[in-house]
Amino acid sequence: MISIQIQSCHTILPSEPTPNEKLYSLCEQIKLRTHAPLLYVYKPHNHKNPSTFIQTLINSLSQALVIYYPLAGRLSWIEGSRWELHCNAKGAQFLQAKCEEQVSLDDLGDFAPTHLVSPLIPNIDYDVPIEEIPLLAVQLTKFCCGGFTLGVAFCRAVIDGPASMRFMNTWAKLARGKGLDPMIDMPCHDRNRLDSRKLNHSELKSHAGQHREFHTPPAWVGGFRETRAVVALVKLTREQVVKLKMKASSSNAASTKQKAYSSFEVVAGYLWKCVSKARYAGNGEQPTRLSTLVNCRNRLRPPLPDGYAGNTAFPTVTPTSSFHDIIHMPLSYVVENVREALEMVNEEFVGSSLDYIAREKDIESMRYNFHYPAPSVHKGPSKGNPNLFVVSWMNFSFKDADFGWGEPIYFGPGYLDSEGKAFLLNDADRNGLVVAISLDMSHVDAFRKLFYDGIEDVFPSSKL
Repeated sequence: MISIQIQSCHTILPSEPTPNEKLYSLCEQIKLRTHAPLLYVYKPHNHKNPSTFIQTLINSLSQALVIYYPLAGRLSWIEGSRWELHCNAKGAQFLQAKCEEQVSLDDLGDFAPTHLVSPLIPNIDYDVPIEEIPLLAVQLTKFCCGGFTLGVAFCRAVIDGPASMRFMNTWAKLARGKGLDPMIDMPCHDRNRLDSRKLNHSELKSHAGQHREFHTPPAWVGGFRETRAVVALVKLTREQVVKLKMKASSSNAASTKQKAYSSFEVVAGYLWKCVSKARYAGNGEQPTRLSTLVNCRNRLRPPLPDGYAGNTAFPTVTPTSSFHDIIHMPLSYVVENVREALEMVNEEFVGSSLDYIAREKDIESMRYNFHYPAPSVHKGPSKGNPNLFVVSWMNFSFKDADFGWGEPIYFGPGYLDSEGKAFLLNDADRNGLVVAISLDMSHVDAFRKLFYDGIEDVFPSSKL
């Protein structure tokens, strides 16, 4: 772990008065109150004045908080372990830090979200009352080489990935002194857009039995030692993604009658297959499922505005399968399960899900059933996780986060601390994909080998 010295910590308030209102969203009730860690890396630009640049960052952040004023607010508990967002302008946190050692950006390698880079992300204290926890925290860390990183922590309960990207890009545009386009850059904060009572779904019957995403996930069966999660990075070129699509289509007899598989469907399904093989130890009947999140902005009629600034990420899960089926059935079988989970999230599903959340009395269990592995069926600590949670950060517009020192040379999650969770991202040149995945350390080597060998075994490079 690198040594980071925090030099200062400031509370950044909106530069102008903002609405003092309270926002409530059913969708946001099932999110965790923890923060999503984003890491942006910028190469050295020695011709710039660092002190002037830092002040520009602070001033522009203060301006951005006028537009995105909910991020300057705080959560507060209400009845039933739910929360509402109080837009009280208490501000965001801004930390200035430096790397104490003679460490350059090159020494951080591929910036994998491990303990090596986690100190570059703001450390949030969750032991204080929820009303004191900032919803946005930023850490600027300077390196001896002249480069720097921006570690950003967004509260998951109030904002999702697309909205976070829009905020960062708006902040960067303000830092560069650019004017904002009212038709493009202005966010929508109306949480009523996702109110089940206002989506004309009053005629829908309860779909409680269909919402398996809120049910307890499969637990690890049998004696398995406690896990020690480590992070692995694997990369796919554009050609390798094409290979996977060809492999999935070739194993599906009905492929000529359906739309082509998406990159996410195929890569997520392939990951599930490789992870299950790596975890397999003769336990073919072990149940497993894959979970993911779906941006529902364009799945409603009428669709939500692109600038909707809350959290619209609805959870969805595949049917539960066995290790035996995931391992031995064709890739198309696994990919079809992923597709089923994604296509389930339509307008009716969203309305039904919101109704389900509105009626749920144990909201805390709903949050943890989806986001965390199930406890072991045996007494004692968790014995392992048979499931996979895949999050797509593909096609995020991170290159627009140019604060005046050029585009970031890297963007990705700041750390991964949940075994069985994976992120899919575009590489810096958008010529392929990067997968960051957290697995038990005893499974990582097998996973890497299975991941790469599985592509080359079926479609060697010479066939492309």
